[in-house]
Amino acid sequence: MPPPLPAVPPSRRSRAVVVGLVGAVVAGAAMALLLIFTGPTRSGGRASPEELTQEARIQVLALCDAVQAHRDEHGDYLPIAPFPVPVPRGGEAVPFAQDHEDFLRIGFAPGATVHFQYEVTVQESPVGEPEVSCLARADADGDGLNAVYRIRLDANGMTSPMEVEREGE
Repeated sequence: MPPPLPAVPPSRRSRAVVVGLVGAVVAGAAMALLLIFTGPTRSGGRASPEELTQEARIQVLALCDAVQAHRDEHGDYLPIAPFPVPVPRGGEAVPFAQDHEDFLRIGFAPGATVHFQYEVTVQESPVGEPEVSCLARADADGDGLNAVYRIRLDANGMTSPMEVEREGE
């Protein structure tokens, strides 16, 4: 019987392999999450009503967070005109320009394609405080009526509960 081999410490190469494998797993998980939230839908670009609702709720909250972060850093709210134009119809995904100046300025990037038009409105209240609304709108069933998802920011930067008009339209 041969004598037992002495314990050999792990080599740098095997550590590099382990680190590489862990990195690949983390990157794979990140890609899966990215596809879930921004990638094509199961039906080839057309989203189900549940997928539309989920996208609207996630992205409008992210839009308000970006608007508030911009205000915290720069001292003012930035109104942003509706984009993309026209309002997406029939649950179809449309391209979202990754170089849109105003959305880039606040750090809002909903993905390469979206099912909603996004907008930020800023108005002055009767007492002189800004009234900010973050909106997502889409004509999910193509009938000409838009579903609108809205979150409002108060003067302290607190968000209101989501308001939904004509969900599923």
